[in-house]
Amino acid sequence: MTQAILPQMTIDTSAELLENDILPQIHEIHTDPNTNCASKGGLPRALVEPMAKKSPAQWAYERVIMYIQNFEKQLDNDHEVGLGLAGGTTGVIKIEGLGYYDPDIVTYYGSDASGAKTQLIQHVSQLNVTLIASPKQIDQPEPNRIGFRLAKGLERASDVTT
Repeated sequence: MTQAILPQMTIDTSAELLENDILPQIHEIHTDPNTNCASKGGLPRALVEPMAKKSPAQWAYERVIMYIQNFEKQLDNDHEVGLGLAGGTTGVIKIEGLGYYDPDIVTYYGSDASGAKTQLIQHVSQLNVTLIASPKQIDQPEPNRIGFRLAKGLERASDVTT
């Protein structure tokens, strides 16, 4: 007679269950195992705090920053991050700023291909963007890496916008 092997069971306290339910998680799988995933390495302090402390706008803002920074890590010295809107006719926006307005608005500041100043204001329920490698300005010696500046705010103990 064979004995069935039962899975190891753990018992969590109600506090642990609640905390595990609200702590953010990230998971990615790519065809190339050497892909620089946003989930590799440690997450900034702001992204491991419980979501219950944040508005949907702040939570979306912080995660967009993480993805922008990770995208920029993969760019060469001739490209910067641009933002394309899925399903929109706006085209590509060179990202020059990012913000949020509680409880549910995320905004992108930048310029379009013609250099016109652009601002996209988006409700978090409509958050749907594409990060694009855009050529940097010819007269610009180094690409502008906004993701790294934005990410500095995610390491602070206080609100990321201060």
